[in-house]
Amino acid sequence: MELAYIPSPSRGVLYLGPIPLRGYAFCIIIGVFVAVWLGNKRWIDRGGRSGTVADIAVWAVPFGLVGGRLYHVITDYELYFSEGRDWVDAFKVWQGGLGIWGAVALGAVGAWIGCRRRGITLPAYADAVAPGIAFAQAIGRWGNWFNQELYGRSTDLPWALHITSSADGRVPGYYHPTFLYESLWCVGVGFLVIWAGRRFKLGHGRTFALYVAAYCAGRGWIEYMRVDDAHHILGLRLNVWTAMLVFLCAVVYLVVSSRLRPGQEEIVEPGAADEDGSAGGDVSGEPEKKTEPVDGKKASADDTKAGAKAGAKVDTKTGAGTDAAEARDDAEPVGAATSADDAEPAGEAGAAKKA
Repeated sequence: MELAYIPSPSRGVLYLGPIPLRGYAFCIIIGVFVAVWLGNKRWIDRGGRSGTVADIAVWAVPFGLVGGRLYHVITDYELYFSEGRDWVDAFKVWQGGLGIWGAVALGAVGAWIGCRRRGITLPAYADAVAPGIAFAQAIGRWGNWFNQELYGRSTDLPWALHITSSADGRVPGYYHPTFLYESLWCVGVGFLVIWAGRRFKLGHGRTFALYVAAYCAGRGWIEYMRVDDAHHILGLRLNVWTAMLVFLCAVVYLVVSSRLRPGQEEIVEPGAADEDGSAGGDVSGEPEKKTEPVDGKKASADDTKAGAKAGAKVDTKTGAGTDAAEARDDAEPVGAATSADDAEPAGEAGAAKKA
């Protein structure tokens, strides 16, 4: 008997009257909300409009669910189309079975449609939602815990997962909680993507490519630990090969894209910056008016000094200049008393030269 282990829930569904509340579905829904919320914040920080991420998610999420289910059904077709199986079960998504590869691939098609309708580029949108997708996966993996599925080999570690169900060929016992390993890995991937995107100014889809590469690196070794039925190619599970292939594609994209289009996009959503600028301006739409100083003391003093010096020069050359009193009289209407004070020494100097 194990002294320490992770218990499994006795059941993965609760009933609110006739309405079933399934833990697997709740994990998926919460993950989607987290991805959209974080993606919206990142999109606004890049200069986009609030709500654009949610509008495109209306297309991406349904496509992603269909793609994830299709990948699972195609790669595990014997669970639904072999002798003694009911093909209708292929539509029961709430019972588990979503392949992340199909979800991301077909979800990208839905996102592309949404981006086209909004007039923005898919790579910029993908960069904004990349860490949110990783966190959504981390939350969604706990749905496997509710269903007592996707666990690893037998172990006596203190964090072993205690499987109690014997349905669908399960053998009760203590196993590696591979769902937990992947959940923690996805959390790390999410924070890595956020840090690297800010540190290296990743753009043009490279943030999303980094997410894909980092996720595949973890999925490979976690998939190798799992013991559920799967197709094998050359001794390796199909998803291990898929992870290696997608990892290489993501790395190639990172390298090629960084050489062809370095840096980030200057504008991610046309027109968003103009709307923000007009919102912060004058509501009346009138141009701003520049105000002049009221007292004008400094300007008056400077003008008076210049006038007094000019008067002094005229006196010395033509002999028809003015005296100090006239200089003061001319200075007084211009401004303040300080103007006359400043002009007085200059006027006296002119009068002295005349004498």
